[in-house]
Amino acid sequence: MRLNELKPADGSRPQRTRVGRGIGSGKGKTAGRGHKGQHSRAGGYHKVGFEGGQMPMARRLPKRGFVSMTRGHTVEVRLSVLNKIAGDEVDLLALKEAGIVPKGTVAGKIILSGVLENRKLIVRGLGVTKGARAAIEAAGGSVEG
Repeated sequence: MRLNELKPADGSRPQRTRVGRGIGSGKGKTAGRGHKGQHSRAGGYHKVGFEGGQMPMARRLPKRGFVSMTRGHTVEVRLSVLNKIAGDEVDLLALKEAGIVPKGTVAGKIILSGVLENRKLIVRGLGVTKGARAAIEAAGGSVEG
């Protein structure tokens, strides 16, 4: 193989369509631009988002700003609130049943705030900060997953 012999595979580079070159080409007369109107004319175009004078979609819809649509899906849970849970296992479902987090919560994280009574809690499927993990383990509990 030599560099001067390299060429693309057959059919990988289709021929450019030559428009406006007679009726037999299939793209003669109007050259695929249709009849009349702004798009049919040379240099005729408009800015992005222009809708022919109608109020554009970007201006019809209300502004949302920087408010996250997923805000509230993840909730921080204080360590002291875990005292309210009846069982020894703490997971998202247990927090929802105890009324600590809203029903629509998708994830939760336990933070070091307040004091945990000496209870052996098993925390599953929740995020835990370093301090909260140390406090749970110091009380004889464990953090899984």
